Amino acid sequence: MYKGIAASRGIGIGSVCVIAEHDLTYEKKKIEDTAAEKERFNAAVEKFKADTMAQASDIRKRIGPKEAEILEGHLVMISDPSMSGEMSKMIDAGQCAESAVEAVCDMFIGMFSQMDDDMMRQRASDISDVKTSLLKLLLGIEEVDIGKVAPGTIIVARDLTPSMTSQINKENVVGIITEVGGKTSHSAILARALEIPAVLSVPDITKIAKDKDSAVVDGTEGTVYLNPEGDVLSSYVIKREDFIRKQAELKGFLGKPTVTADGESRELFCNIGTPKDAKKAVECDGEGIGLFRSEFLFMDNNHLPTEDEQFNAYKEAAQTLAGKPVIIRTLDIGGDKDIPYLNMKKEENPFLGYRAVRYCLGNEETYKLQLRAIVRASAFGKIKIMVPLVTCVEEIRKVKELVSGIKKEFDANGTPYDKDIEVGCMIETPSASLIADFLAKEADFFSIGTNDLTQYTMSVDRGNADVAYLYSTFQPSVLRSIKHIIECGRNAGIPVGMCGEAAADPLMIPLLISFGLTEFSVNPVLVLTARCIISKWSKKEADALAEKVMSLPTEGEIVKALKEAVKE
Repeated sequence: MYKGIAASRGIGIGSVCVIAEHDLTYEKKKIEDTAAEKERFNAAVEKFKADTMAQASDIRKRIGPKEAEILEGHLVMISDPSMSGEMSKMIDAGQCAESAVEAVCDMFIGMFSQMDDDMMRQRASDISDVKTSLLKLLLGIEEVDIGKVAPGTIIVARDLTPSMTSQINKENVVGIITEVGGKTSHSAILARALEIPAVLSVPDITKIAKDKDSAVVDGTEGTVYLNPEGDVLSSYVIKREDFIRKQAELKGFLGKPTVTADGESRELFCNIGTPKDAKKAVECDGEGIGLFRSEFLFMDNNHLPTEDEQFNAYKEAAQTLAGKPVIIRTLDIGGDKDIPYLNMKKEENPFLGYRAVRYCLGNEETYKLQLRAIVRASAFGKIKIMVPLVTCVEEIRKVKELVSGIKKEFDANGTPYDKDIEVGCMIETPSASLIADFLAKEADFFSIGTNDLTQYTMSVDRGNADVAYLYSTFQPSVLRSIKHIIECGRNAGIPVGMCGEAAADPLMIPLLISFGLTEFSVNPVLVLTARCIISKWSKKEADALAEKVMSLPTEGEIVKALKEAVKE
């Protein structure tokens, strides 16, 4: 058995096809005829654009517009003057085209791969894909046509890039195994969209697996078996049938309310990063948006988005949700999220530095632009404002003061807006947790960000493999913190949501039901799964489990108890 990251749920049983990596070495030579070299480079770029547009168009037809945007993002990257322009400058200076492509791409890869945010690290993977594609074109190497593999194939590759994944025929490919990548990588996103089981980051799998090996891919547990013995194989045949049955069961939750087994209502929202993601949330039957990460409007620009540009994005999301709640998190930058045109100063410890609401309140004019855009957009739907990384009462009071000033201005000039727009805060620091009772008197709602709350509570850099064993939401200290935050919100009569990954965890859901969480906000594709799990637990059953779990002193004991209680 080999372990990796469970990236796309399901069981795949089939025959291995190993995708060999091409040799992309080239001779670094001084170029005399730079005009001819630029012509060769430009021809490769144009071919890359044409190929990528064709692949994106195919994905749009076969899978959907959201998945097509992944490859369309590659077109945006190569068209950005900061990338292609720099490559041209290097060729003008006498570098060969291959060297220019590699140097510029590696610079951006290095920058993004150091960031802790999963979506930012994904950009490094995308740029690597662009680099590989351009080098293949410059070196005259033909791409592997994955679309021609035989039925029942399990693809094994070092990395399955979006451009490779786009060629997959889901009728023939029953599983994917790679040596690199994670749950948020674009290859994982595409695998999930194609509903192909995938296990990523299996060490040395391309060296271990051989063509025609039989294999089992368990994309739910993150395990791989090569040439499995009869009893293992037969057990997985049964598991595959069981998984197919459960997927059919989930479809029965479409259009249904989110309620516990004893009829208690909960709200099931979605996390999104762009206005277009809002459409996916609606398609997946989300009851609202629990987290709109507004920073991606800033990161996908080479200039500060204007008030109108932001207004139009927030308005689009609000109109797409047609009156359902849309909670917009105000600009959460700093730490691992750097935006070059904002000229943020370098810090020795950025995660404890000038970031999120601290940066916003220190750059009031920039922040007021965003707040004005959000308040204006509230005329078109049920928009709420959420403040990230709150650590003290003064911060939420100051944001409310700015919003109040904007309201008065809009009243004076007749700008329409929702007079009752709510301002809430994310509880994601130990400080905010400890004063949650005070904050609950100031905020209209809470949203628990479990990723940062876990990181800060456990004093763990979640990107550091040496201490990763401590990064768990099931640590007793983190669970106590979550319970306390929800109790403070309930005592103050305000709703409490959760927008971190834990909100969709089958082990965490019964505890959240017991604690009294009002709103679960999850990845759109997990809406039906979360609704199904919530429906299986009564408050009484959840309370009994929570009482047992909260008396246990270690993360290991807690997880064991929760796994034993899982409802199938």
